[in-house]
Amino acid sequence: MSIRFKVIALIVVVLILDQIIKVLVKTHMSIGETIPVLGKWFLLHFVENKGMAFGVTLGGVAGKIALTVFRMIAVGGLSYFIHLMIKKEMPVGFILALGLITAGAAGNIIDSAFYGLLFNESTYANSMIPGSGIAEFLPKEGGYAPFLQGAVVDMLYFPIINTTWPHWVPFVGGESLTFFRPIFNLADSSITCGVFWILLFHRKSLRGI
Repeated sequence: MSIRFKVIALIVVVLILDQIIKVLVKTHMSIGETIPVLGKWFLLHFVENKGMAFGVTLGGVAGKIALTVFRMIAVGGLSYFIHLMIKKEMPVGFILALGLITAGAAGNIIDSAFYGLLFNESTYANSMIPGSGIAEFLPKEGGYAPFLQGAVVDMLYFPIINTTWPHWVPFVGGESLTFFRPIFNLADSSITCGVFWILLFHRKSLRGI
């Protein structure tokens, strides 16, 4: 099996899994809804963001469109870079890590570019109306946002530590402490894993580019 086939297969698998999870969450959960997976330490907690990974946002419509266009350019650049690395016969692990980063970036592009067209808006549930707040796929009235202005679906939440800061800690003493606070998705995880894999095991490959 060629390395080109392996990296394409990896990207496709990550994209499919990422989108399956997101669509299921979008069409079965309302904003803010939480489903325990492993007790209090691993939860599915549905939120949406209009910005970068782990809920970091940019301001306004222009910032949103600029970020999505930047992601598209980055994916194109990464794809070409992977092609060059294959031609240079760089280590397989390095190329696959680049594939993980590319897949993650592409996964969030799909949300940003198309989810606003494909779904109506997810909202907080009304306790008096069963099933309220859950988005519908291809609604008759159309989607909730134009092309490139959709929100990214996040749901993976690991509040492993949930306590308060000691009172003697300056500025934050007595306030709540949650670790890990950011809520993310499989695409974010793919990018993070790819970057850490390169930094941990392929720094020589970076120097040899």
